[in-house]
Amino acid sequence: MTNCAKPLMVLGTGSHVGKSVIVTALCRIFAEEGFNVAPFKAQNMSLNSWITDDGSEIGIAQATQAKACGIQPTADMNPILLKPKGDRQSQVIVLGKPFADRTAGDYYDSIEDMMRVVEGAYERLAQQYDIIVIEGAGGAAEINLYHRDVVNIGTARMLRPPIILVGDIERGGVFASIYGTLKLLPDDIAPLIRGIIINKFRGDPAILEPGLKELEELTGVPVLGVIPYTELFIPSEDSVSIADKKKSSGSDKDLVDIAVLRLPRISNFTDFEPLEQLAIVRYVEPNEDLGNPDALILPGTKNTIDDLRVLQDFGTEARILELAKAGIPIIGICGGFQMLGKTITDSGIEGTGGDAVSVNGLGLLDIATDFIEYEKHTVQTEKTVTGEGPILGRIQGQQVSGYEIHMGQTHLLDAVPAFDDDGCIDDTGLIWGTYLHGLFENEHLRDALLEFLYTRRGLSYSTIKKGITNMDPYHQLATHFQAHIDMDTIEKMLTD
Repeated sequence: MTNCAKPLMVLGTGSHVGKSVIVTALCRIFAEEGFNVAPFKAQNMSLNSWITDDGSEIGIAQATQAKACGIQPTADMNPILLKPKGDRQSQVIVLGKPFADRTAGDYYDSIEDMMRVVEGAYERLAQQYDIIVIEGAGGAAEINLYHRDVVNIGTARMLRPPIILVGDIERGGVFASIYGTLKLLPDDIAPLIRGIIINKFRGDPAILEPGLKELEELTGVPVLGVIPYTELFIPSEDSVSIADKKKSSGSDKDLVDIAVLRLPRISNFTDFEPLEQLAIVRYVEPNEDLGNPDALILPGTKNTIDDLRVLQDFGTEARILELAKAGIPIIGICGGFQMLGKTITDSGIEGTGGDAVSVNGLGLLDIATDFIEYEKHTVQTEKTVTGEGPILGRIQGQQVSGYEIHMGQTHLLDAVPAFDDDGCIDDTGLIWGTYLHGLFENEHLRDALLEFLYTRRGLSYSTIKKGITNMDPYHQLATHFQAHIDMDTIEKMLTD
């Protein structure tokens, strides 16, 4: 492979150790130093995705990393995206476009073709950038997958980059996981590990010091630093992060309470992260009590009908209807919007069963959705707020931007759209839905919702809003990283 860019790879001892965040930090640091830098992840498995300017679908982590670089994301930054559907199937997105639904076995039968896709994508990036920061996936030492590993071993063998190994101390056993990973790596890959980072530390660093020295002696690999745990306001990569959100959210009488249904196949829950500094955002399982929220959100899902049936089986549907009757705002995004309608008809392409079926929705919006073709609508878009009522009426006529990622077509029956030709709103203005992801990134729409909720509770939204930080989260992340990591050694890896 001929290329110009210098590669740097970040692998982890397991999932959710912080690889994507560390890649994001490195991307921002190199960009602030004046380098032309880009992110790369050969294969991602996530239901949180992003739509590029040309309508390509990639993992949201790579879009976030591109933003940290100050560049537009492209499909080459994440050439293969796997979106789990359940029943051991995933939708395979290749270079931003839906390819097919595949079981793991069928997918791995085509692994050589996928590696050619990866190589071509990297080659194109390498002709455009000075540095490419590469993210691995899951644990690097999955010995049962070495012969078909695209994203970790496959990419490392293709590029022979210097590699940083990341371990998560919050989960416990960090020394064993780092040492074990290094010992289990293939003989041709282990020498590429040039540094170790320990992430999410809470406590006195002095207590760790003896262990760090012994780890270096045992492995011969330097520890580049220990990163203290900190709150970050950048999009989460996948649903593993929801558990952290549930643990960190709590009761606060001075904040409004927004419940988000934690659907089994929830997608793009990053839609609601812009609300987290301004409200309590609870992710509630279908079998859990919804409580008495100030607002309820039905999020996107990879399988609308399957997840709707889960709500019905657990009795959550009845509780949603009770909240609607009580005048609680209910908002549906993408698959959640489809659920709010009267009927959903699938010709056999949307669910996991593969059978044609028609089901009743929640009946809160006068719409019907049909899944007719294996075709996905992916586009960035801008709409005018056309909905009326106590929430959208505050910003009627103003523009909102977002992106669409959905299969199926929704038809308004005797109803009013919420955003130009998109979405729907009921007569009260309290129940509405849309296909627009990223909607709450629009400050005026976010304010319209929260101002209504806080006023209804007799609380001051302006006071809450004044207390949030407006600093660039990517610069904050880079500064936090540089304060605790030996960047001189990392930069030397790129010149050796």
